Amino acid sequence: MAQEFSEIPSRRALVRRFWSTARGFWRGDARRIAWLLTIGLVVLVFVQLAVQYRLNVWNRDIFNAIEQKDGAGILNQALVFLPLAVLAVVLAIIAVYGRMTLQRLWRAWVTNTIVGHWLDRGHYYQLNLVSGDHQVPESRITDDARIATDPPVDFGMGILTSVATAATFIGVLWVVGGSIEVDGPAARIVIPGYLVIAAVVYSMIASVGIFLIARRFIPISEAVHQAEADFRFALSRIRENGESVALLRGEPEERAGLRRGLGTILARWRALLGQHMRATVISNGNALLAPVIPLVLCAPKYVAGTMTLGELTQVAAAFVQVQSAFNWLVDNYPRLADWMASVRRVGSLLVSIDQLEAVGKPGEIEAIKRMTYDGKTLRLRNLSVTLDDGSAVIKEANVEIAAGDKVLLVGESGTGKSTLVRAIAGLWPWGQGEIEIPHSAKLFLMPQRPYIPLGSLRRVVSYPLAANEVRDGELRELMELAGIGYLIERLDLEAPWDHVLSGGEKQRVNFVRLFLHRPQIVVMDEATSALDPASEERLMKSVIERFPDMALVSVAHRPELEVFHQRKLMFEHRPGGSRLIGGDIAVRSANPFAALLTQLERLRSART
Repeated sequence: MAQEFSEIPSRRALVRRFWSTARGFWRGDARRIAWLLTIGLVVLVFVQLAVQYRLNVWNRDIFNAIEQKDGAGILNQALVFLPLAVLAVVLAIIAVYGRMTLQRLWRAWVTNTIVGHWLDRGHYYQLNLVSGDHQVPESRITDDARIATDPPVDFGMGILTSVATAATFIGVLWVVGGSIEVDGPAARIVIPGYLVIAAVVYSMIASVGIFLIARRFIPISEAVHQAEADFRFALSRIRENGESVALLRGEPEERAGLRRGLGTILARWRALLGQHMRATVISNGNALLAPVIPLVLCAPKYVAGTMTLGELTQVAAAFVQVQSAFNWLVDNYPRLADWMASVRRVGSLLVSIDQLEAVGKPGEIEAIKRMTYDGKTLRLRNLSVTLDDGSAVIKEANVEIAAGDKVLLVGESGTGKSTLVRAIAGLWPWGQGEIEIPHSAKLFLMPQRPYIPLGSLRRVVSYPLAANEVRDGELRELMELAGIGYLIERLDLEAPWDHVLSGGEKQRVNFVRLFLHRPQIVVMDEATSALDPASEERLMKSVIERFPDMALVSVAHRPELEVFHQRKLMFEHRPGGSRLIGGDIAVRSANPFAALLTQLERLRSART
């Protein structure tokens, strides 16, 4: 069933795919606040830099005053420092607010956009049917989307700050540090801006070192993220299927599987640990050496009296600032690797969704044409349903189901009954032919295992309607009709209803939803398989009585369900895909509903 994509996107292509979506934050409805925050942060960077430069000058002046034993000058500089320090702190607070606000709003926009694509046209369901790097999409939408959007704001501010800082303090090194003379073979050599040259050479050595030592940071970080996501998914699967695991006493096998998953995580973390240890050699060594190098290089000038103590401390501080700017990559490489891993995981999810959205477009996999028209009949015209790799499931089905028709789909397992149901519901796009649905018709699908959302029981039985859209009296009446009136007193109780309700109770909930929605077309896929025969008969009779003009398409194996249908479509295995063979279940009377009631009476007599 899995599609083998002809081309696996490169890592660079995945990053581009992420950015093609993420940059929409600055182009869409949120662009005004996005640009306001962005420009504000850019301006803030230069204001903070001005304060840093002023502190650098203050550093020179205070040490000159100390060298000259100038008490008044020292006091004056102390008074100057206080407003500078307060301003620096205030600017830092404003920067934190602006940065984190931009990150929060950007993450919300990106997450909402990805969720929108994921939920659109059943993509969240279809992703389970195709291969690709999109496993555990919920982890990519939560953790990876957060990591993919938080660091870029920091990186952007960090790079801008680094460039501006380097340019500013290189000027300080050039002007204050001046030149130095060294003895040459024939004469003394003057090296202008020698501190600038030393800063550039030193930074190049540190940058090359981090690339050589920690070059595998990104792929190892990606592997750690994938292992963590797989482990969370395994834990979620055990929780979701806890009853089956407990009844089968499967804890030892599950424990063994979790140990293997945890072992994979630990092994990949050991590899990541090695990368962090190598990176620490460079970062810590740089932190120790950077303040010392300018002192050693300027010591001869200070001893010779051509540089004051204040100038010495000023260039030493400027050298550290330049090193910090040049070594931004050295300091941020581990976080950059983590960010790249998350960006690629989000990008790969978007690529998989793109491939689903491309189905049916020129040059792509063929898709079933689904359209509405002004009529009252559900039509399948030359409908062929395939797997996403083109393998045929159902071949050239031509069926018309008019209002009031009750059609039963039967056949061996694997003949495509459930696949056809999903095609009619619009969840299965692969194939050829047409599905025509009346323009004003509401279609309602009843799966064998109904979805039970989180929240109160009122929300469960009202879903997908909002709980406050359903009148309390109507809801209670329909719950009584569906045979779950004993749960009415618990309507507003929040509980893990997916685990509390039995299979039969969940299917009764499905009938409450059916009665609430009053659709014109209903597709039941083994929707009564967990009900006892008497409950099944009562509920099916209620459906027919309440909605005599409703078109009903049922997939079922129980022969008792034939009495509720007028026609039967048999799926038969054939070369090139299953074929549908149709016929009447019983001779139609002038009143089809009366014929159904007659068959119900015959069924009761047979049981008696």
